[in-house]
Amino acid sequence: MIGTVRLLVWCSTLLLVLLLAVGAQPPTPRPGQPFSLEEAIALALAQHPVIRAAEGGRAAADARVPQAFSGFLPRVDADAGARRQQGFQSSIDRFFTVSNYSTSVTLTQRLYDFGKTGARVDEARANARASEEELERVRQEVALNVKLAYYGLLEAQRLVRVAEAAVERAELNLKSARGFFEVGIVPKSDVTRAEVELANARVGLIRARNAVRLAETTLANALGIAPPTPIEVQDILAYEPFVADPAQLLTEAFRARPEIRRAQARVDAARFQLRQATADFLPDLNGNASYGATSNEFPLREVWQLGFTFSWNLFSGFLTQARVKETRANLDAVRADLDTLELQVRLEVDRAWLALLEAEERIGATAKGVESAQELLRLAQGRYAAGVGTILELADAQVAVTDAEADHIRALTDHKTARAQLERAVGRR
Repeated sequence: MIGTVRLLVWCSTLLLVLLLAVGAQPPTPRPGQPFSLEEAIALALAQHPVIRAAEGGRAAADARVPQAFSGFLPRVDADAGARRQQGFQSSIDRFFTVSNYSTSVTLTQRLYDFGKTGARVDEARANARASEEELERVRQEVALNVKLAYYGLLEAQRLVRVAEAAVERAELNLKSARGFFEVGIVPKSDVTRAEVELANARVGLIRARNAVRLAETTLANALGIAPPTPIEVQDILAYEPFVADPAQLLTEAFRARPEIRRAQARVDAARFQLRQATADFLPDLNGNASYGATSNEFPLREVWQLGFTFSWNLFSGFLTQARVKETRANLDAVRADLDTLELQVRLEVDRAWLALLEAEERIGATAKGVESAQELLRLAQGRYAAGVGTILELADAQVAVTDAEADHIRALTDHKTARAQLERAVGRR
């Protein structure tokens, strides 16, 4: 009975683990189901190759910490050997054979090295922090690329609808021009002009559809999946106000940007490296003990020893002095890199903020432009139907509507991308 209960508990636990593992898998694009931006970012963060490469670099940096810490721990070596020697001894005029057998276990412990090992450990930990921040930087870049590709696909899809509407208007105008020509109201040139406008609209539609295919490939690349995978995205290309204080954004960027934290970790690593190089001027104190046996024949005789080693390099061809000079120069260089990076972050935040404000103003202006262009098109259509307008006036009005609608879509896209770039500039995903 108890065994059956244990089996049921074990099976239930295994099933729960499997369900959790399946539930933890990121969503993937499926035909007929719109793929949200959050799902796209989650998928890219879970599987993109550049993130896996950065994770490998972080794991390698983490593994170097216990390597450095091993200098604090004792070292144990085992040794065994057998030697046989033959030769001719002239004093007795005969060959001789000598055998020797030995075995030993040696323990070595560093007792004091004036902070050299500690500096190595601190340097390794700082480099591990830098590697972790590099991984976060890659994640943020991947998320930004997904956002830009996602918005780019939405823009391309919206522009296809604009091009389709332009083709429909051109077909309607051609039909009207032919009808007016047949009853003798307009000349043959109006029909020809309408045919040219329809051909141009169809060319624009072909280009718009090709842009959608290219945008789908770009999004698939940003997600880290094969380009032929069909992707349907949610249309979120709508204006959303973004209210923030530029000063607070800059403060957040200096605190949250992984590039700055990585540069700060590199400064710490260079500082610990300088401490290690400076400590090389000082001696090392090690303790050692060994236990073993040796003899020319069996049984072997027991042998043991216990001692201390004091070593101090007094001169090495100015190697230590040169290494201290090198590490001090490296420290100055990474500090300068940190200062340069802070200037660059300030510029990126200001530039992204201004781009966001510009796109926000363009949205209102282009929306008004769409309304005006559509009103002019209605007037041109009425004038042409009444016989007081020209085909050129109508064609220009149609082009103006198409351009105004496309400009409004691009303004919406630019506002979304500017917001994504601003969030990246302040260290958000």
